[in-house]
Amino acid sequence: MKICIYGSGAIGGYLGVRLHQAGAEVSLVARGAHLAAMRENGVTLIVGEEKTTVHPRCTDNPAELGPQDYVIIGLKAHSVPGVVPAIQPLLGPDTAVVTAVNGIPYWYFYGTGGDFDGRILDSVDPGGAQWNGFGPQRAIGCVVYPATEVVAPGVIQHIYGDKFSLGEPDGSMSDRVVALSKMMEAGGLRAPVLDRIRDEIWLKLWGNLCFNPISALTHATLEVICGDPETRAVAKAMMLEAKRIGDRLGVHFRVDVERRINGAGAVGAHKTSMLQDLERGRPMEIDALLSVVQEMGRMVEVPTPTIDVVLALVRQRGEVAGLYTRPQPADAKELVPSVAAQ
Repeated sequence: MKICIYGSGAIGGYLGVRLHQAGAEVSLVARGAHLAAMRENGVTLIVGEEKTTVHPRCTDNPAELGPQDYVIIGLKAHSVPGVVPAIQPLLGPDTAVVTAVNGIPYWYFYGTGGDFDGRILDSVDPGGAQWNGFGPQRAIGCVVYPATEVVAPGVIQHIYGDKFSLGEPDGSMSDRVVALSKMMEAGGLRAPVLDRIRDEIWLKLWGNLCFNPISALTHATLEVICGDPETRAVAKAMMLEAKRIGDRLGVHFRVDVERRINGAGAVGAHKTSMLQDLERGRPMEIDALLSVVQEMGRMVEVPTPTIDVVLALVRQRGEVAGLYTRPQPADAKELVPSVAAQ
């Protein structure tokens, strides 16, 4: 089984080590000092007191690798449209593209039927770059739960979690998704195949869409956000708006709002990924977590007043820091009337 992980940072590198250990023919696409270190010394994974080093093929040129059975995209969502041309040499007739990214994926409305079937979401796939460049038929959904960190070039520290939920957009137990699940499990990961992967996507997004921007604006940890009555109320209002959108789209939320917030608070003094990106001067992942929820709300005619306010603030926070570029003026003009009407 040939697997290329495009974007082999913390999560991608962790996956690469585990899949290499399982016997897959793994290649990692990365860049900079991290790539140089992996080429010279291999990829080192630290889990507790255990340290493992493997030596998969590492490159910054996907054209060297040829068609793969699976391409696992481990980039931040906002980076994916720009690398669609570079990924083309990895795609053969039957290559699957595994979207191990946060937020709503480009293929979300593939094969759903109804009014939105085939709809391209501008917030996450501007101009349909992924829809047209990969094709939605290649997609396998993947919801990432582990937390990992690149602690030095070529060295990845595992913090917690080992679950990667998988699912076909049509809910089928296809040969390709079952084979990938078995390979991941052979590497010591949990990789359940779900028949309703969109529900799982929303469950994770439900927390990310509120806790990430609130943390970026306040610099508070999850424990503080969930424990303070005022910020907890803001998060709850955003989640309830999102739930009304999900309900209109047929999403099933298997936990209620209070339980979801309590679960986040129980993580403790953890900084969200958006806050970490802000502090480290890395591009902020706003559109796939928040802008897209606003976009979907307008599609199904559900008002999102709290989401609108928090999105406006965190966009400006990211822009002032030089870590975010807001939508093009034509798109931005479309946002004004809806916000003003609330």
